[in-house]
Amino acid sequence: MNILIIGSGGREHAIINSISKSKRCSKIFALPGNGGTELLAENVIGDVNDFELIKKISLKNKISLVFVGPEDPIVNGIYDFFKSDPQLKNINIIAPSKQAGYLEGSKDFAKNFMEKYNIPTAKHKTFSTENLDKADKFLESMKPPYVLKADGLAAGKGVLIIEDLYEAKSELRSMILEKKFGDSSAKVVIEEFLDGIELSCFVLTDGINYKVFPFAKDYKKIGEGDTGLNTGGMGAISPVPFLDDNFLSKIQNKIIKPTVNGIIKEKMSYNGFIFIGLIKVKDEPYVIEYNVRMGDPETEVVFPRLNNDILELFDSMGTSSFNDTKLSINNKHAATVILVSGGYPESYEKGKTITGLNDLSNDLIFHAGTIKKDNTFLTNGGRVLAVTSMAKDFKQALKSSYSQIDKINFDGMNYRKDIGFDLF
Repeated sequence: MNILIIGSGGREHAIINSISKSKRCSKIFALPGNGGTELLAENVIGDVNDFELIKKISLKNKISLVFVGPEDPIVNGIYDFFKSDPQLKNINIIAPSKQAGYLEGSKDFAKNFMEKYNIPTAKHKTFSTENLDKADKFLESMKPPYVLKADGLAAGKGVLIIEDLYEAKSELRSMILEKKFGDSSAKVVIEEFLDGIELSCFVLTDGINYKVFPFAKDYKKIGEGDTGLNTGGMGAISPVPFLDDNFLSKIQNKIIKPTVNGIIKEKMSYNGFIFIGLIKVKDEPYVIEYNVRMGDPETEVVFPRLNNDILELFDSMGTSSFNDTKLSINNKHAATVILVSGGYPESYEKGKTITGLNDLSNDLIFHAGTIKKDNTFLTNGGRVLAVTSMAKDFKQALKSSYSQIDKINFDGMNYRKDIGFDLF
C-alpha cells in the first residue's frame, strides 16, 4: 500500500515511524513533512489545505490510505472533499467529516454537544458582540480565576486564564471587539475554572465502533512548574500513573460512550481519532475540550507503546475486523521531551544547525520543526525535536530522554527539565 501523511510535525514523524514497520506498507509520502520524515518517506512540497494538490498527489502515486495529522484540513473538510469526489471516494482517509470537525473547530459547538449528551464539563456560556453587555454579570457570578476561550482554532494559544475580574472583562473585549485571536475570537466561551490534574484520552473510531488507545499526560506551559505562556506541548508521558481501574471506568461510562453515541445520533461521519482533553477533579472526570485528531506531543509517547500493525488497523476501519481486533499495548512507559527554539512560543529564529543527532542510539527521535540541507539538519520551527525514550517506569524513561538531550545542541535550544514533575 502507498500511504500519504498530511502534516509536518513530530506527530506525523511518529505516525510515519509506526506505519513504516508494517508489512503492508510499500511507500510513504509526507506533505509537506520535515527533515526527519525525509528519512522514512518522500516529502512532497505543498499546503495541507490545498485539496486539489492533495488529489493530484493521491492519484499520481496510487495512494490507498491518507492520514491527516493537523486540525486545519479536517475542519476545512478534507474528508468531505475525498468522499464527494468519484476519483477519491474509495481511498481510505483517516479523518472525521467537516461536521464532526466542529467538535474542535468551535468551542461553543462542543459545549452544546456535551450538554446535549450529558457529558460532564465546566459551567460555561458563550458571548459575542450580540450579547457582550451580559458578559460582565456572568463573570461577576463566577469565582476567579476566569477562563476565556476563543471559539475557533487559535493554534493552542486562544485560552486565557485570568485572576483579576477587571482584567478578564478587558481581555474579553480585546478578544471579541479587537480580534485578539483574529476571527477565532469573534465568539468567546467563558467557563468555570476546574482545579485538578489533566490527562489526554485517545479514541479511534469508524463512527460506530471504537478503540481506546493508551492515555497520556502532556505539559503545555513553556516554563518549569507549569508557568509562562501556553505552547503546542513541551513534553508528555504514557501511561498515566494516576489512571486506576475505577477512574478509567468513570471515563468510559460518563465520557467515551456518550461521546461516541452522540456522534452516532448526530449522524456525523467519523473515521479517525477523537482526542478528549480531560481533567480529574476530586476523582471525577470532566471534559476540557475535544480535538478531532491525535495530539502532539502525545502521539510521540502513545504510538511507540502499540504492538499492533497500525497500518493494518487503520485499513480495517469500517469493517468487522476493526471491531474484532484488540489493541496490543506493551508494558513499557514512554516519555518525550520537546526541544524548542529560543524565544518560542513568541518570536524565534530559524536555520540553526542541529548537532549531535548522529551520536544517538535511540531511534525514537521525532523531528518537528526541522529541515535537511546538504546532509545537515537545521531548525525550521518553534518546536524542533521530540526526544522519546521507553523504560520500565516513566522516571527511567525521562532519565534516558534527558541523557539523549545532553548530546544534542543548536543555538538557542530550550527545553523543560521538569517533565513529569507533578507525578513524582
